[in-house]
Amino acid sequence: MPFPSSAAEEAVAAELATVRPALGPAYAAALSGARAAVLTRLWRALAFEPLPWVVGREAAPDGLALLLADGRRLEGPPPDPYATRPYVDELLLDGRSHRRAGQLVRALGVPHGEEFAAELDASTASLALSRAGQPPAAGDRPARAAWEWEQRVVDGHPYHPNCRSRPGFSVAEELAYAPEHRPVVELGLVPVRAEECLVTGDWPERLRDGGGRILLPVHPWQAAHVLKHERVRTGFAAHPLMALRTLAPVDGGPHVKTALSARLTSSVRDISAYSIETAAVLSAFLQGLADRLDGRLHITRTVGAVTAYSPDLAAVLREPPELYADAAAGERVLPVAALASWPPARSAAWQARFARLALSVCLRLLELGVALEAHGQNLLVVLSPDGAPLRLVYRDLADIRISPARLRANGLPVPPLSGRLVTDDVAVLRRKLFGSLLTGALGATAGSAAAFAEVLSEAAALPATADTAALLEGRLPTKALTLMRLSPEVTGDQWAELSNPLAGG
Repeated sequence: MPFPSSAAEEAVAAELATVRPALGPAYAAALSGARAAVLTRLWRALAFEPLPWVVGREAAPDGLALLLADGRRLEGPPPDPYATRPYVDELLLDGRSHRRAGQLVRALGVPHGEEFAAELDASTASLALSRAGQPPAAGDRPARAAWEWEQRVVDGHPYHPNCRSRPGFSVAEELAYAPEHRPVVELGLVPVRAEECLVTGDWPERLRDGGGRILLPVHPWQAAHVLKHERVRTGFAAHPLMALRTLAPVDGGPHVKTALSARLTSSVRDISAYSIETAAVLSAFLQGLADRLDGRLHITRTVGAVTAYSPDLAAVLREPPELYADAAAGERVLPVAALASWPPARSAAWQARFARLALSVCLRLLELGVALEAHGQNLLVVLSPDGAPLRLVYRDLADIRISPARLRANGLPVPPLSGRLVTDDVAVLRRKLFGSLLTGALGATAGSAAAFAEVLSEAAALPATADTAALLEGRLPTKALTLMRLSPEVTGDQWAELSNPLAGG
């Protein structure tokens, strides 16, 4: 007997029948796997995050049991905090089977659960849609362009249950704008008088109209839903990248980060005036600091940034990462999140070599005074013609952390910055890096707790520092993504701690 669909799944099927009927059978076939993928991510969160209504955890005959505040018991298989392949297709709440993440959250009856359950249903349906549109064996064929590697990240965030939740997007819009569907997106241009804008860096002449106005690139979803097409001119074609709101122009040149005021995964994304104000100084500072790392790290420079003093109308132009790969020599650059679709990265030897590079570079930068948010989207790796990891590229500086005290201790100049980017709190600095690089990028690349333990062991050979000791001996931080979605009244990040395979706990 077929498992009943959620309302979100049925709604996507109905719209798909109108806008792309040929995808209907593939979508229906993908639903079972999408449900297991989202349920697996949810089980990770329930098993490890400090959720206030989970009052105890104990071994069960076939895995783990969660003891709930209302006296009920939720049981599932042994949880793997680094699993990237679905392994959960059923959870038992007081003996009753639940196979859909949204259905389970509704049954739990926790605060803010109804909103979260709707997002989980949407994430499941959207993930099935994403998988349905993939050509056979696409990951086994070499990509011709850097943006193609980005578009092979089909399943979204490796650990967030809302891995493909895109509220406000219709099926037609997902097919038209989402990178995994491989569209070409027509960006619009909004003319704004220069005196009404904050501009940092060098804004190119091709994005000025000669009449003293800035031509500000806007995403078509933003134009339709937020700007209501007001003043939007025809712009240029671009390929959407992993971030969806960042695109690579078809004709080449800087990548364009657009304002797209929609909730993607966890939060509403926009471009703040603060990030525009700090863009040029931050870019120059990080570029100088990266020069101290013997060519092992490149920072994609911010070419120009502009805001019309509105988070809904702003854009950033950024160097494309492929500038730092020698294409003539056969080098290529991949975002770390795309390594799952690149077969050589599945070998233990390759992962160990990559881990040595990533750990040595990022921990050295942390020692100097900068914590990168080095997750699989921001961190890229340059590969030799035979696939060896050579060096790293980092993009999007909007959420790094800078420690003036560490910079001064290393005899380095402190950039003229203030606000949320600046902190000397050691816990904040380590959480920023460890939670993105260790329990994010490296964990997802490894794909399981056992493989991650081998990858993490590469840190033992690094120079002994207080940060390295914390990595080797302490529990490892990870963002409590589900707790954050269920705590809308709490601002900022919330954290969970995972056992450290090197520390034995």
